[in-house]
Amino acid sequence: MIEDKEQIYILDTRNLPVRIGLIVFLLISLIFGWFAVRWQLGNLLADITNPNEPNANRTAELAKSFAPNDPMTNWLLASIKKESNPEYTEGFEKVIRLSPNDYRWWIQLGRAYEQANKSKEAEKAFVRAVEIAPTYTFPHWQLGNFYLRQDRVEEAFKELKTAAQNNAIYREQVFSIAWDYYDKDTGKVDSIAGNSPDVRAGLAKFYAIKDLPNKSLELWNTLTPQQKQSNTHIAREITQAFYEKRYMLTAVEFVNQLGIEKGVKAESIHNGGFEENLGNPESTYFGWKITPTEKMRFQLSNTKKKEGKRSLQVSFNGFDKLEINNIYQTIALKPMSKYEISFWVKTQELNSGGLPKLEILSANDNQILATSQEFPGGTNDWKQISVNFTTPKETEGIGLRTSRGYCGEKCPIFGTFWYDEFKIEKLSGE
Repeated sequence: MIEDKEQIYILDTRNLPVRIGLIVFLLISLIFGWFAVRWQLGNLLADITNPNEPNANRTAELAKSFAPNDPMTNWLLASIKKESNPEYTEGFEKVIRLSPNDYRWWIQLGRAYEQANKSKEAEKAFVRAVEIAPTYTFPHWQLGNFYLRQDRVEEAFKELKTAAQNNAIYREQVFSIAWDYYDKDTGKVDSIAGNSPDVRAGLAKFYAIKDLPNKSLELWNTLTPQQKQSNTHIAREITQAFYEKRYMLTAVEFVNQLGIEKGVKAESIHNGGFEENLGNPESTYFGWKITPTEKMRFQLSNTKKKEGKRSLQVSFNGFDKLEINNIYQTIALKPMSKYEISFWVKTQELNSGGLPKLEILSANDNQILATSQEFPGGTNDWKQISVNFTTPKETEGIGLRTSRGYCGEKCPIFGTFWYDEFKIEKLSGE
């Protein structure tokens, strides 16, 4: 039987050749380590130094002395020299010789050539950067902007379109360039989006920012349901933009599509009978926004209701603020149109010098458009109250707000009322 045996080799340091070998090895290691540290130190100094700093030239010389053949140290020196001599390119050419396959240095060389009025050489450098990194956004962005400065529009937007498709960060910048260059021609801007769903979603957001709600919605609706689902985060940003800018008719479309508040639609009071649960006021657009406050309590009531299964119960226990303002709903409506809002109220031991009432406000500026009569004091069975109003020009929505009559400072209110069956009817207008 053959047994495997481990063999252990021991260096005899008393042997002269072994000693010499170890010394040589240590010296080589130390020399290599020294040069590696110098190279790293030179690269670090160059990397953290801005060419415009007061002592940049001295730092650059020191960095190069540590790492004479490092592209970064040579780039720093070249950039400093170019500050005083715009036509200087020699240092950037040396950087390329040291690192010919890094697209970033080709872009730097292209910029240097362009500033030196060497357009042909600059184009070759930018094109080479694209060839080295064809899937990267930055080279296409640089080449596109170069072509645009050269007034080679078709070639410019071909590259910028690629940049927009590849990177969301550059996307809005590309849209802005096209928007300004083509004098707000949406057809030209649309052509940049092409068939890419992500780019079209981004362009829909861009149009929302530019106050073009119909164009934004039109572009968004070119996406399939799956593509919309993939871009939900953008849709939420669009919704927020429209809501804040008071484009309520378009905002309600996005809210509905996203399923943020199911069943929401224009010219309709959402959850007018309080049959659905109340949502979080922070994330609600077109539903009831009800915020608890001291000495005022809210709850959905199953025992008192005009129709359906529930109503909203509001109870006061010495609430004495001048305004209520924490029962609110936004409704998307057509401008310059006449509407009637009706609702039912029931009261129990409701007493105050300033009883509750309903106010209708313009969603654009919160100006009061109409006010209901004050709710009946004491204890009363269900009573229907109606309010007529007309939406102002260029106003796409209103706010329903529960308020109270003025009765001076520290005027308390006690008792309970119930809301139910809010409805809206269009009487005339667009």
